[in-house]
Amino acid sequence: METTPARLGPELARLAAREVVVSEAVEAKTGEIVSELGISATPLGRAAFDSTAARDRLTTLFGVTTLDAFGSFSRAEMGAMGAIVEYLDITQKGKLPLLRAPVKESASSVMQIDAATRRNLEITHALSGGREGSLLATIDRSVTAGGGRLLERRISSPSRDVETVATRLENVRFLLEQSRLRADLRAVLRKAPDIDRALSRLSLDRAGPRDLAAIRSGLEAARELAVALAGQTCPASLTQAVGTLAGHEDLHALLDAALVADPPLLAREGGFIASGYDRDLGETRLLRDQGRGVIARMQAEYAHLAGVQSLKIKHNNVLGYFIETTATHAEKMMSAPLNETFIHRQTTANAVRFTTVPLSEMETRILNAGNRALEIEKRLFEMLRRAILDHAGPLGDAARGMAEIDVAAALAEIAAEADWCQPIVDDGRSFTVIGGRHPVVEKALRAQGGAPFIANDCTLADGSDGADIWLLTGPNMAGKSTFLRQNALIALLAQAGSYVPARSAHIGLVSQLFSRVGASDDLARGRSTFMVEMVETAAILNQADDRALVILDEIGRGTATWDGLSIAWATLEHLHETNRCRALFATHYHELTQLAQTLDGVDNATIAVKEWVGEVIFLHEVRNGAADRSYGVQVAKLAGLPASVVERARIVLEALEKGEREGKPGPKALIDDLPLFSAVAAQPAVKPAGPSPLEEKLAGIHPDELSPRDALALIYELKALEKS
Repeated sequence: METTPARLGPELARLAAREVVVSEAVEAKTGEIVSELGISATPLGRAAFDSTAARDRLTTLFGVTTLDAFGSFSRAEMGAMGAIVEYLDITQKGKLPLLRAPVKESASSVMQIDAATRRNLEITHALSGGREGSLLATIDRSVTAGGGRLLERRISSPSRDVETVATRLENVRFLLEQSRLRADLRAVLRKAPDIDRALSRLSLDRAGPRDLAAIRSGLEAARELAVALAGQTCPASLTQAVGTLAGHEDLHALLDAALVADPPLLAREGGFIASGYDRDLGETRLLRDQGRGVIARMQAEYAHLAGVQSLKIKHNNVLGYFIETTATHAEKMMSAPLNETFIHRQTTANAVRFTTVPLSEMETRILNAGNRALEIEKRLFEMLRRAILDHAGPLGDAARGMAEIDVAAALAEIAAEADWCQPIVDDGRSFTVIGGRHPVVEKALRAQGGAPFIANDCTLADGSDGADIWLLTGPNMAGKSTFLRQNALIALLAQAGSYVPARSAHIGLVSQLFSRVGASDDLARGRSTFMVEMVETAAILNQADDRALVILDEIGRGTATWDGLSIAWATLEHLHETNRCRALFATHYHELTQLAQTLDGVDNATIAVKEWVGEVIFLHEVRNGAADRSYGVQVAKLAGLPASVVERARIVLEALEKGEREGKPGPKALIDDLPLFSAVAAQPAVKPAGPSPLEEKLAGIHPDELSPRDALALIYELKALEKS
C-alpha cells in the first residue's frame, strides 16, 4: 500500500511498528515522523529499493515466474518489498523466516486513526504506557496467542467494508447463541500452543524439540476443534476457518510417533525421540544405557563357546575391553579352532588375555553410544523440522483458522458477560447509540463495587448530507470526556466486528476517527500544552472527510478567554461548513450554544447536574439543551481548595456576572469595587453549618430495630422536625 508523508504517521501508529527500513534518499523527510512515534529507523542504500531487482528476488523467493497472481504492485511497492527481503537476509544471515505471499491492502479498507487519537482513546495502551486500563485489555477474552494478536489487529484497524464487518458480527452472534459450544471450543483453545511462533523459530533454525511438540499439540487442538464444530450450521466464514483445521493427519501421526510426551527444551540434551521409533537409535541407546548387560551376555556366549566357565570380560584404561582366562586354559584358547575367534593380546604371570573382532566393535560402539545417540536424534530432528516446513502453508492457514475461532468466541464471551448488543453497520451516515456505555469505565466501576455506569444516548445523523454535530456543555467532573470517548469506542468496536456496550447501535461507516481530548505538553520539542492542542486540532481540520467521526474536548482552553472562544467558534464552523463530518464538541464556552440557532447541523446537549443545599450533584445524564452555568467554583470546592479561596472565588464570580448583566466593565472595575483577598481572608472563616435536628435524628435511627408501630411514630416525629 503506497502511503503519502501525511498518511505515514497514522499507518505506522496502526501497525505499531518497532522499526522502519527507509531509503537513504528519503531518510531526512521521514525522520521526524518516525522519531515522533518512538520507532527505530534503519537506512538502506538506494540499490536495496531497486524495483527491478526486487521483482527478481521475490519471484525466486516464492518460486514463481511472475507476481501477477498476488496482485498488481507499483514500482514503489515492489521496491519496498525487495528492501524488506534484503534487510531480513542481512540481519538473519541468509536464514529467511517464513514469508507469506504479499497481499495488497487498500488505504480505504480500514478506519484511519492517527497516533494522537490512539493515545487519547487508549485503544491498545493506557496513557500510563501499560496495557492495563486500555480498551484492548478490557475486552480481551482470547485464550490463544494467535487470537490475541488477531484481536489487537482488528481493534487497531477497524474495517470499512460492510460485508467484512457483517461476517465478523455473524460469527460472534453464532457463538453467543451457542453458549455450550462456545465453552467447549474455548476449553480446547486453551490447550493450543502458538503455532505461528513455533513455525517462525523452525524456519530460522532456532527451534528446539518443544517447538516440534507445539506443532503436534496445535494439530491435536485443530482436530478437536474440527470435531466439535462438525455438524454445526456455522456461518460461511467460520466454516471456512474450520476447513483449514483438517488434512494434517499424516503430519500429526509422524510427530506423535516420533516425539516423547514431554520433550526437553534443547535438542542437544537428547531424549526427545520416542522409544521404538528408530531401530538404530534404540540399539544405540541400549548400548549407552545398558552397556554392562550387553558385555555380560557376550561373556556368557564366549564362555560357552570356549568351554571355559571361568572366562571373564574385563576393562582397563590400557586395553579397553578384553577377555581373560587363567593360565591353565592358555594352550586351549590359543589352539585351533578357538584361535580363529579369540585373538591373543597379552600374557601375564597368572592369566592370558584375548579379544575378538565383535568385542572390539562393541567396545567402540559402547564408548561412542552417547554421542551417536545425540547425532541420530539431531538427524531425526532435522527430518521432522523439514517435514513441518514442507507443510508450512497449510499449518499457517490452520493457525489463522484457530485464531479466527478464538476471536469470535472471545467477543461472544465479553458480549454475554457485559450485556453488549449487536450493532447495525451500513454505508449510511447514521450514528445512533441508545444506552451507550464506556467499556473501560464501566469495568472499573464494577471492580470497585461502586455505582452503576449511567448509560446515555447519542443521535448525530438525521439522514441529510450535512454535518451532524452535538455541542456538549456542562461542568467539569460531569462526564463530558467519558461521553465523547465512549461513542468513539463504540464506533471503533462496531467496525472491528464486535458487539458494543449499548442497548442498540446503528453506525454508518466511519472512514476516519479523530480525538482531541486531554492536555499535555511536549517540552522536548518545544511545544506548550496549547501548541500541542492546536497541532492536533489542525490535523483534524485539514484531514477529516465527510465520513469522519470527530470528538473535540475544550478547544481553546489553553489561551486567553477571547482567543480561546474565537478559535473554538471558528473550529466548530469549519467542521460544519468544510469537513461536514459527524462530531461531538465539548466546551465551556456557553456563547457557542447560540450557533445551534444559525447552523442547521448543530444541536445543543448538556450533562445534567443538580444543586442541593449549595452542593452540586453530578447526574451523568446527557440531555438536550445547553448548560446555564459551568459550576467551576463548586468543582473547586470538591477538589479541596481552602474554604477562603472558594468563598473569594464565589464573590468574584457573582460580581463578574452582575457586571456583565448591567453592562459594566469587567475585571478592571471589579478590582476597585471588591475588597482585596487579604481583607476577605481576614474575616472569620466560613464554617459549614452543623447538622440540623432532622439530620441528627436520622443519624440515630437503626431501621432493622424498628417495629411497624415504631416506624409509623417515627414518621410523625420527623414531619414535626421538618416543620420546625
